[in-house]
Amino acid sequence: MATGAIPNRPVDNRIAPPSALRRHGSQLGIIGVGLAMWLAFVVAAPAVFTNLDIYRAFAQTTPQFGIIALALTFVVITGEIDLSFPSIMALGTAAFCLTTAYGGAPWWIGLVCALATGAACGLLNGLLVAKLNIPSLVITIGTSFLYRGLELVLMNGTGVPLTADKFPQMHALLRASVFGFPVQTLWMIAILIVFWILLNRTRFGAHVFLVGDNPTSARLMGVNAVSVKARAFVLVGVTAVFSGLMTSIYGYYFWPTTGDGFLLNTIASVFLGGTSVFGGTGSVVGTFVASYIIGAINAGIVSAGINAFYTQLAFGLVIVISVVLQTLIERRIRRQSLTGR
Repeated sequence: MATGAIPNRPVDNRIAPPSALRRHGSQLGIIGVGLAMWLAFVVAAPAVFTNLDIYRAFAQTTPQFGIIALALTFVVITGEIDLSFPSIMALGTAAFCLTTAYGGAPWWIGLVCALATGAACGLLNGLLVAKLNIPSLVITIGTSFLYRGLELVLMNGTGVPLTADKFPQMHALLRASVFGFPVQTLWMIAILIVFWILLNRTRFGAHVFLVGDNPTSARLMGVNAVSVKARAFVLVGVTAVFSGLMTSIYGYYFWPTTGDGFLLNTIASVFLGGTSVFGGTGSVVGTFVASYIIGAINAGIVSAGINAFYTQLAFGLVIVISVVLQTLIERRIRRQSLTGR
């Protein structure tokens, strides 16, 4: 028998790391979709999409739901969903108004009370879902009505002016431009960096992926799934209130209906960004890019001369196509892991 080297025999037992395309395929894909959509809008409405004003508008309005989408990514990766954040937006902002406009407290105390309200709402959601094993889809519908009803009772269905002369610090923090650049997007970029580190460079982030991918393995490894899911829901609650304050300050007024209309945009951003509806995989970078794509759809459709009613159709198609593609990809990956092909 020949003693020469056997062809194709591995030199050692090391496994080659996955390619950059495989590791970052979803992020690169959504960036490619964004560029393609932008080029289509430029061709369809060059007068609008070659004007800096449209991008300034995107930078001011997209973070109002995009910041929540970044936090919602954590919840979806754990295999859950939160539908109550629009109501948390209103309740937390109402807490700010009650503390400052009605209670006479300084703005920073109102801000702390508002964020604490969001954290408490998120914690309640998380405990109900993780501790009692109630489906998140069902319980967050219920808490959505609960939080909205509580806000309407506390505010008696009335709004509060949030003008710059009454709250100059809040306007400087959430509305003013920094060297001509909208501060809303700067906040979103800062939160993106923090959340990326939290998701990809901390033990909590690793546990988020593990709980969403294989809850049984997570439990056997000693991961506290209740704590992981509760903290993910708290992130959504805090960012929802922050977004509610930003939205109200941007409009100079707190409306009792604050948060209405944010649900579809936020969820579409998460799924379009590559986060799997089945849990276990996701990217805050993909969600960030997808948020601006969603924010541009409405302006692009209207600017192209298409009836604005097609906006809802476009959002629906985005969600359906994203979920279908994720399902096909998940099945292919599962098949490859079983057959090796």
